[in-house]
Amino acid sequence: MGAGVLGFDPALLRSIAERVGTPAYVYSANLIRAQYHALHDALKDVPHRICYSVKANGNLGVLKVLRTLGAGADIVSVGELRRALAAGFEAGAIVFSGVGKTAPELDEAIRAGVGYLNIESSAELDAAIAVARRIKRPATLGIRVNPDVATETHPYTKTGEKTAKFGVPYDEVVSVAQRIAAEPLFTLRGLAMHLGSQITDVEPYHRGTVKLLELVTAIRASGIGTIDALDVGGGLGVRYHNEKAPSPKAFAEAVAPPIKQAGLALVCEPGRYLVANAGVLLTRVLYRKHAGGKEFVVVDAGMTDFVRPSHYNAHHDLVPLENGSGPEELVNVVGPICESGDFLALDRKLPAVVPGEILAVLGTGAYGFVMSSTYNQRPRPPEVLVEGDRYYVARQRETLDDLLRGEVLEPTTWYHGGPPAAGGKGTG
Repeated sequence: MGAGVLGFDPALLRSIAERVGTPAYVYSANLIRAQYHALHDALKDVPHRICYSVKANGNLGVLKVLRTLGAGADIVSVGELRRALAAGFEAGAIVFSGVGKTAPELDEAIRAGVGYLNIESSAELDAAIAVARRIKRPATLGIRVNPDVATETHPYTKTGEKTAKFGVPYDEVVSVAQRIAAEPLFTLRGLAMHLGSQITDVEPYHRGTVKLLELVTAIRASGIGTIDALDVGGGLGVRYHNEKAPSPKAFAEAVAPPIKQAGLALVCEPGRYLVANAGVLLTRVLYRKHAGGKEFVVVDAGMTDFVRPSHYNAHHDLVPLENGSGPEELVNVVGPICESGDFLALDRKLPAVVPGEILAVLGTGAYGFVMSSTYNQRPRPPEVLVEGDRYYVARQRETLDDLLRGEVLEPTTWYHGGPPAAGGKGTG
């Protein structure tokens, strides 16, 4: 197979498939490091911090690799906060965004001392003020701005347009900044935006950056001089099939000069860029069948393991781990889930494969395992981290017993309607 499977040794992948079983996610620590260094080097002329987007791949082994490189973490839930802290990230290197933070989440984030608690609405600011006053703890805040900047990406992953649910509307930002500055427990440290995911053109980043800097000027003119950073969020696109992925250099040239000129530091939040092409999903061919004029290759990985083809109509290349020299044929590669939408590839040309062979689904290091489910009562796959010619199981395969844990067949406690008694627990 020559250079291997997108940076992986096929023999090593076959070893993993036999020892760990399939389906299984496999990540290369060295490929993650290479992506990080490429972006870090491109941004060398401006003070910056790369805050890895934990939602892309939250495996503790992956997080440790990035934390060791000096990355911060970008999170959107208290679960991701605990995961980032468990991986060793300092709280001050964490950016916490998200439109639906609950009071308990705000409480935990403020107590932890996250570096940037990004406010996404006036109502959320009310909640944050109430929490901070109740626990008497200070907090450093940012404002996530809706910059009304359009991008060419999947409709489900556009987050920076005016009609999106994310961020404070542009014309409300200065007044929200003034409210933050008036709260003794709060310090406004930055403005943030997030344009979307899988963005393949850097021009929207530049437009968004200019709009944020206009707001910085207006906020400074109102007497608030505490802003020290601009968070230019949005997922740098990667090449899955035939996309034209922007280079780190192009991204840096689009955003770094105006931020540096304003005397600010740059924060960015890549996720997919750092880990997508550092991961593969290994799956075994179970059966071949012919139906309705179609050739089907049935494999043991399905939409429960990897939902992107079904949910986003995403194209991911598939590579047999054998020599792949057989005649090509047009096939549908489908999984075992009881849904017609359960597929990894439709009408795809592949070398002829037979039951027992292993396929590698490429570019699955981002939004793979983190979006997996137990639908059809299928345990989630393991995650394996490769270091050079060695590997270890970074997450064990879920078991059937795990799927039953926490459920009750014979209840021991019954509740009646109405509010809980004093001291009882509600939701949260």
